[in-house]
Amino acid sequence: MRIDPQRNESKRLVSQGARDPIMQRPPAILAIGRNYSDHAAEMGGVTDERPMLFMKNPACVAGNGDVIRIPDICNDHGPQVDYEGELCIEIDRDCRDATVENARSFIRGYRVANDVSARWWQKEGSGGQFCRGKSFDTFCPVSDLVLAADVGEAQSLKIETRLNGVVMQSSSTACMVFSITTLIVELSRGMTLLAGTFILTGTPSGVGAARKPPVFLKDGDVVEIEIERVGTLRNRVEQA
Repeated sequence: MRIDPQRNESKRLVSQGARDPIMQRPPAILAIGRNYSDHAAEMGGVTDERPMLFMKNPACVAGNGDVIRIPDICNDHGPQVDYEGELCIEIDRDCRDATVENARSFIRGYRVANDVSARWWQKEGSGGQFCRGKSFDTFCPVSDLVLAADVGEAQSLKIETRLNGVVMQSSSTACMVFSITTLIVELSRGMTLLAGTFILTGTPSGVGAARKPPVFLKDGDVVEIEIERVGTLRNRVEQA
C-alpha cells in the first residue's frame, strides 16, 4: 500500500541515502487502548496504571483518500466496524530504553490515524485479544507525515472526528492519560522500537460502539479526522 508523499517540501523527511519511509509500511504498529479516560468510561472500562498495549498488522495501513473496505468476515455478527480518531507518532530511529529527557528526540513526526475496529472480532472473536479485530486490510488509514519540528508541541492539539460531516469526537491530546513522552519511555523499556514504527496514542470518547443506538460504519460513509497542525485524514467506506 503506497502512502503518497507530502507535496509540501518543507514537511518532507529529508534523509541522505535512505528510502523515503513514507513510501514503506511501518515495521510495527503499536496502539494504546483506554488512553483517554472519557473513552475508557464510555466503553465500560477504567484507565490503567500502565499503558494498555496491542498491535495492528502493518499490512492494514492505508493512505489518505484510500477506501476503508469492510470485509465479508465482519458481516458474520451484524454491523460492527467502528472509527477511532488518533494521533500517530512515527519513530525516527531505533529506540530502546528511552528516558524522559531524550524521548522526544526519537520522534520523526506525526500523522493522523484512524484505528478502525471490528468490535465483535476485537472483543469476542479472538480469545480476548484485540489484534484480529484491529488488523483487517485498510483498517489503519494514516495521513502524510508531518515532521515533529513543523508540529511543535503535540501534547495540546485539538482532535476531531466527523462522520458524513457530523462531529462524533472532539477533544485534545492534552486529555491523554499517558503522555507522548511517557508512551515512548514505557514502550521502549527492554524492547526496541524500530525506526519507522507507528505508535497510535489512543482515542477520545464518541466512538460509534458507545452510542445509543450504536453507529457503525457502512457502505458510502465518509470519515474525516482532523488534528490541529497535523492535517486531515479523509476516507470513504465501502462494503467489500
